[in-house]
Amino acid sequence: MTTQSQAETAASQAGAPGTPLFSTVLVANRGEIACRVIRTLRRLGIRSVAVYSDADAGARHVREADTAVRIGPAAAAGSYLNIDAILEACRRTGAEAVHPGYGFLSENADFARALEKAGITFIGPGVEALNVMGDKIRAKNHVAGYGVPVVPGIAEPGMTDNELVEAAAAVGFPLLIKPSAGG
Repeated sequence: MTTQSQAETAASQAGAPGTPLFSTVLVANRGEIACRVIRTLRRLGIRSVAVYSDADAGARHVREADTAVRIGPAAAAGSYLNIDAILEACRRTGAEAVHPGYGFLSENADFARALEKAGITFIGPGVEALNVMGDKIRAKNHVAGYGVPVVPGIAEPGMTDNELVEAAAAVGFPLLIKPSAGG
């Protein structure tokens, strides 16, 4: 069975067979996922741009990319989660698209919207899908509304710790508690 990565799918939709849709893609992530995307881009003949924080200046994804741009300090809030810094890196390098990897800004509708406004393609779900699916509570309630079976439990925003403890007894054990946003 053959599967295509998001980058390979985008490249194959370019019109002429073998012609990539983009010449330059910025990878807005770090670590193994960034390395995988960079390798795929290289295989497709697409120039890759890595971004990095001060803590990741010597990281593998930075070394493997065709070019790399510092986007801020070690703290993710000032670098990998900084939409303005990533947009500026796109402008500086001529990136036509951004692959978010996973985590960080991959489920952030504001990020996808900012890229769209700047004329840069977000390689991932559309803004509307991110609005619905980027929050676990909203996603669960949305799909349940269409009759999709969901794991039993409580999906209410803004519950206090005391309310969670009370609800836990009603749900039963073992119990898994996850934040509505994030991993």
